[in-house]
Amino acid sequence: MLLAAGARYARRLCGRGAAAALQGRTGRSCARDVSTSWSPVGAAFNVKPQSHLWDLLGERRGLFGVPELSTPEGFQVAQEEALRKTEWLVERACSTPPGPQTVLIFDELSDCLCRVADLADFVKIGHPEPAFREAAQEACRSIGTMVEKLNTNVELYQSLQKLLGDKKLMDSLDAETRRVAELFMFDFEISGIHLDEEKRRRAVDLNVKILDLSNAFLMGTNFPNKIQKRLLPEHIQHHFARDGSHLIIDGLHAEASDDLVREAAYKIFLYPNADQLKCLEELLSSRDLLAKLVGYSTFSHRALQGTIAQTPETVMQFLEKLSEKLSERTRKDFEMMQGMKTKLNPQNSKLMPWDPPYYSGVIRAERYNIEPSLYCPFLSLGACMDGLNVLFNKLLGITLYAEQTFKGEVWCNDVRKLAVVHESEGLLGYIYCDFFQRANKPQQDCHFTIRGGRLREDGTYQLPVVVLMLNLPHASRDSPALLTPGMMENLFHEMGHAMHSMLGRTRYQHVTGTRCPTDFAEVPSILMEYFSNDYRVVSQFAKHYQTGQSLPKAMVSRLCESKKVCTAAEMQLQMKAKTLTASHLSLMTNRIQEETKQDLLHTGPQAVFYAALDQIYHGQHPLKKSTTDILMETQEQFYGLPYVPDTAWQLRFSHLVGYGAKYYSYLMSRAVASMVWKECFLQDPFNRAAGERYRREMLAHGGGKEPMLMIQGMLQKCPSIDDFVDALVSDMNLDFETFFLDSK
Repeated sequence: MLLAAGARYARRLCGRGAAAALQGRTGRSCARDVSTSWSPVGAAFNVKPQSHLWDLLGERRGLFGVPELSTPEGFQVAQEEALRKTEWLVERACSTPPGPQTVLIFDELSDCLCRVADLADFVKIGHPEPAFREAAQEACRSIGTMVEKLNTNVELYQSLQKLLGDKKLMDSLDAETRRVAELFMFDFEISGIHLDEEKRRRAVDLNVKILDLSNAFLMGTNFPNKIQKRLLPEHIQHHFARDGSHLIIDGLHAEASDDLVREAAYKIFLYPNADQLKCLEELLSSRDLLAKLVGYSTFSHRALQGTIAQTPETVMQFLEKLSEKLSERTRKDFEMMQGMKTKLNPQNSKLMPWDPPYYSGVIRAERYNIEPSLYCPFLSLGACMDGLNVLFNKLLGITLYAEQTFKGEVWCNDVRKLAVVHESEGLLGYIYCDFFQRANKPQQDCHFTIRGGRLREDGTYQLPVVVLMLNLPHASRDSPALLTPGMMENLFHEMGHAMHSMLGRTRYQHVTGTRCPTDFAEVPSILMEYFSNDYRVVSQFAKHYQTGQSLPKAMVSRLCESKKVCTAAEMQLQMKAKTLTASHLSLMTNRIQEETKQDLLHTGPQAVFYAALDQIYHGQHPLKKSTTDILMETQEQFYGLPYVPDTAWQLRFSHLVGYGAKYYSYLMSRAVASMVWKECFLQDPFNRAAGERYRREMLAHGGGKEPMLMIQGMLQKCPSIDDFVDALVSDMNLDFETFFLDSK
């Protein structure tokens, strides 16, 4: 009976998705002499999609199967329907006696808005057609206006206040319902609705100002600087774009092999801009004023409520202890880089802030002889999807099925749709896989919630729908899509977010899946990185696409160990962050969303130094010194390489917008993921009992349970700050088995 639900679902697919996938198992439509061992889900990604008669003649279903969205004009219809339903739900919430029904109505109200806003939030940046993007943008504005209106609806606020003010009623609610009610109230009160009319008006004005300043600052972080060509040596000018008599410097060129190119890019790109500096100062000051207005001593105290860390004092303790533990390792890392720079450039051998990314890469390449292209033939996209399917099946009893999409359901014909099916529970939800490169597609890897899961009033469950957006190469005439090790790791990371969305089957969509505190949201995705770097897992799927040969263990070991080279220095300064999940449109707060959609949850620096700087900027105000002087002092304390005069890196710190006071989150999530891996999966990455416990204790609750309680349930202990720090530091230890394998 355990296999019954999955088997029934497979039979349902056989007429369309499964049949299409099985038809292409040989892979001959896209590659010659290709291994024929792909499973149906692997074939769905390694074989080019086939055109079917129903694609040409069938009824147009609309994006994600939403009938109204068969044309851009459908967004107007969808938003008007959502706004009508919102008004009805508001009336219902205000007239319903306080009780559990109050929370259900609030959640339905949130769901009503989110189902349009979340979908539009993706379409406005992910759809290739301008008309759809513009219509989605307008829908976002319309829903945002309604959110602002709800933020100031005192009668709606009072209906929730009556529930929370009745201790007997609150005690009678289950823990998840109590938490969701409290979260809705928190969203209300950080917008200032509990204040008198004058202060409430000030709070609204500050929210609008913060939104405008955030947009302006975000734009400024990416704005290039120009310099007259004659001011740079002629032999490096070709590295930069030209604009008449000027050169355009639009980034740090951190991987350039010429030291002078990196130095010039660093000094010019980070040269202070007075308007951007004023914008940052006003943004930080406005956030502080709003936090104080609604009852918090600092913006950081407001931002960290409900997180793992809870307080800025805990965050700084974590960062300071981690920095102390890393200091000796960082010094040795810098010595290695200094030695390499002296070897390659003896005339100018002092290590500078523009050097570490390049020289750490040189050291890795020299020490471990890692050439990504040697790995690619073993890592076809279909093989990697097979690996994920095997892993999820063994750990969680879940199978991925490729489904045929209907006309108009997807925005590009290479988007694949996966049904996520449990062996006994049946269909859990859908993942739309927008994996391939295309013109004008955002370059970041992202997870978007399109529809959150929730228990409907009629007892049925609203299935979650998500999009994973990557930028992988297309199949060529002679081979399927081949991934580098980094691409494979990113794929596993994003699927960790997707599984969180599928398995976070909460009663309320307000806390479904990845809708949880920022410093917990990355735990499931980072945990998947550990699986992707374990040879026992990799050996299940990493086969040469032509010969079927397995990827040698020594190659995997060398790759994993190469990642540990200079990691202390990188953690102190720059750690490559995976994409944070696209958070939901919070019903009661008009904030820029945690994915910052400008950033679109892209990769970027995550570090002790930057996290500490973020905390100081959002701490006590007025700031004792200028933001540049604070940068200089914090760099000296937490990093080690000298500050470069006339630079202002903080003006390029785009994450200050989306992750204000929460920049530490990736480090904290990695620490938790490391502990979960070592305690529960290191001995056996396919341990079903550990997988079920992981689902039960961590994934199932979404944001409906305090994050530390979920961690305690999984680890069977309450970790301390020292435990978090030790977990991060222990990940840097070299595995001497690698050197043994290399010596054989």
